[in-house]
Amino acid sequence: MRLLRILLALAGGASLALAQTNTYPPVAPVPTNAPLPLLVPANGSVQVRKVSLEDLIQQALQHNLDLQIDRYNPSIALFSLNGAYAGYDPTMDISGQHDHSESGPQLLGGGFVIPGSQSDDNRFSGNLGGTSPIGTTYSLQGNAIDTAGSSLGQPFQNSIGSASFSLSQPLLKGFWIDANRLNIRVAKNRLKYSELLLKLQVMQTITTLEQAYYDLIYSRENVIVQEKAVEAAHRLVVENQKRLEVGALAPLDLQSAEAQEATSRAAVIAARSQLGTQMRVVEQLITDKYRDWADVVLEPTAPLQAPVPVLNVQDSWARGLEDRPDLQQAKLDIERQGITLKYDKNQLLPEVDAFGTYGYNGTGGTFSQALYDIQQTDRRFYTYGGRIIFPLANIKARNAYRSDKASLEQLVLTLKKLEQGIMIAIDNDIGVVRANYDQVQATRTAREYEEAALDAEQKKLENGKSTTYNVLLIQRDLTSSRGAEIQALDTYNKSLAQLSLDEASTLTRLGINYQAR
Repeated sequence: MRLLRILLALAGGASLALAQTNTYPPVAPVPTNAPLPLLVPANGSVQVRKVSLEDLIQQALQHNLDLQIDRYNPSIALFSLNGAYAGYDPTMDISGQHDHSESGPQLLGGGFVIPGSQSDDNRFSGNLGGTSPIGTTYSLQGNAIDTAGSSLGQPFQNSIGSASFSLSQPLLKGFWIDANRLNIRVAKNRLKYSELLLKLQVMQTITTLEQAYYDLIYSRENVIVQEKAVEAAHRLVVENQKRLEVGALAPLDLQSAEAQEATSRAAVIAARSQLGTQMRVVEQLITDKYRDWADVVLEPTAPLQAPVPVLNVQDSWARGLEDRPDLQQAKLDIERQGITLKYDKNQLLPEVDAFGTYGYNGTGGTFSQALYDIQQTDRRFYTYGGRIIFPLANIKARNAYRSDKASLEQLVLTLKKLEQGIMIAIDNDIGVVRANYDQVQATRTAREYEEAALDAEQKKLENGKSTTYNVLLIQRDLTSSRGAEIQALDTYNKSLAQLSLDEASTLTRLGINYQAR
């Protein structure tokens, strides 16, 4: 097999490469000497394109619509992961406001009057804060207030300000894991899950295409088998006409041969229709622009063969239980549930936090004086301490933990069921492959016998020792045997492809190197 490399970007860098694969000694293919009739589209234009399985795989990896759709999933999951880090984004809050207040004079006893007052306040504040990856919340704060006005008939103006830094660190609840870390770890888990989903889709698409390719070869070979039946039936009609002319044959024998020829021609029409349908099945898998392929006649470059199967149930089980993407996805589901359960368990703990604040005050007649006073750092203030919050019932957290623990146990059993199903499926596949291989040998032997029987019966007919009826029976048996052989070859090759899918060796068997990102 020629070396073929396929490079295809999957999920921001995934690549696929088709390389040299192992070959096995084949059973002799069905002989196909008759030319394949072209299927002429409605517009009358025909493009015959010879295609190998490698060519079709390359085309599908680039243009299959299902793969193009699923290729977005890892990118979407990566965006979700990046978005989960938003919990650590620091936030900045800056505000400013102006307050104005006036009060009228007040008349006291004895005719004493307190003059009215007014004040104007300018307030400015800023805060930069956020949360660290270990759950620490931090805040850098600054504020200043400038007040000016009059009171008791006397004008006044003063400014105060402060700058401080605050920290709060959880020591139990929220220390090992919190909502931010939960979301990030789950998002990482789902990114791996989406990459495995894409790999699974690649394997399934290739398997479907491989089986469709074998069906296409079978459909093509079946047309040839049916055409051979028409040729044989027509030769018999011509020979019977000659015998009828010399009086060596009854008219009924000629009519019987003509009826068989008509039946064979009807079978050719049906086979051609089946071939056209199968071409469209293959084309649907390899293109996102069907209009460009609608007038193309696909001609497989290889006949159906029967490579000797190398089967080992233990090796197949080991591959399937190690490499099956759906099994790895089930393990990721368990891992995700374990992360959630760890978070739930942490939520059962009381809140034990340590906190502290440190800063400087400043005063002055103006803003600039207050700010200057803060810069002198001689009027400090600080606070430190701790707090404990005990949930008395904690009903929500307790039941969430119990629910998720039960879900985890359920997922573990689901994984065991999937593992068992994989082993049974592989066992069944191996049994089917063996039976289908034996069927190939049996149908080949039957076809060879029918060919020899027909040749002998035709010679007996020429010598007047047989009848047209007997020849017709053997011709029908030969056509049936030829069809059964190519059908057995088709079924056998498709069963090999199914075994490869179930044991997760599809990519390796076809020489495809899958690399995610």
